[in-house]
Amino acid sequence: MGFRSGAGSGRGEHEPEEHDGQPDLRAQFRATRSDIERQMQATRAQFDATNEKIAARTGRNLLGAIAIGLLLGGGFFFSLILDKALFMLVAAVLLGVSAFELAGALRTAGRVVSRVPAVIGALGIIPAAFFGGPAGQLAGLAGALVLVCVWRVVACVYPRYRVPARELLADLTASVLVQVYVGFLGSFAVLLTSRDGGQWWTLAFVIVVICVDIGAYASGLMFGKHPMAPVISPKKTWEGFAGAAAASVIAGVLLAVLMLGEPWWFGVVFGLALLGTATMGDLIESLIKRDIGIKDMSSWLPGHGGFLDRLDSILPSAALAYALFVIF
Repeated sequence: MGFRSGAGSGRGEHEPEEHDGQPDLRAQFRATRSDIERQMQATRAQFDATNEKIAARTGRNLLGAIAIGLLLGGGFFFSLILDKALFMLVAAVLLGVSAFELAGALRTAGRVVSRVPAVIGALGIIPAAFFGGPAGQLAGLAGALVLVCVWRVVACVYPRYRVPARELLADLTASVLVQVYVGFLGSFAVLLTSRDGGQWWTLAFVIVVICVDIGAYASGLMFGKHPMAPVISPKKTWEGFAGAAAASVIAGVLLAVLMLGEPWWFGVVFGLALLGTATMGDLIESLIKRDIGIKDMSSWLPGHGGFLDRLDSILPSAALAYALFVIF
């Protein structure tokens, strides 16, 4: 009996010590978790504040822009490297959506631009250029122009689509713009890719255009003070243009020597020429949007606007890249 009483007494003496320690551990764990949560909230708040400042300065959501850019860039890269026909399909989808966006934007400006023939026409130019070469490209463009114009004229049969001759001419001009600006210019990338070794030129010119965009974005964000074209695009600055120029030349030289097998001086020409077309393409789309009265072509891509907002610099650059390929 004495032994049992002693044993029971021993357990009774140690149990309070174990129970006394557990609340301390729980309290310490809760305090640590609270500290981590506060630090995460502070970091998130700081990131959001920085992102808001960048968005106010450049007009973009940084996180969304990076995520969408990586997704689009990855799909573009793998389709181009894996199979040229796959790239043609990817390009057709991007240009078809872009034609849909531009046609819809022009409709908000009062122009009667049917989206169905606009998309069909732009899509038709792509395989025509890929399989038929320059002749096929021109034939595809001619077919697209006939389609959109005849479609609009035939629509005048219905009273709701009847307009004065001057308005009809403006509608036809807008329909032609969609095909030339999106379908025809975009088809040069497919035409270039279809040539022997052309996929490397396509990849090279797209990389340079991306570097132009990144260089302008970073340099303008850090040093931008003097507007480049305040009426057309208030966010663009001469400091950003200088950063884009430096990035284009560096990328052009590296790609010319390491990827295209051309001399370094060609890389300088390649980079500066694409700097001009990329900047011009961006300003042209900004002018179109300003004339229509919209900020973005669509809101499908967070941080980017629409697909055409991402292809604006690439479209005229594709035509230039093809010309340089033919010359050199």
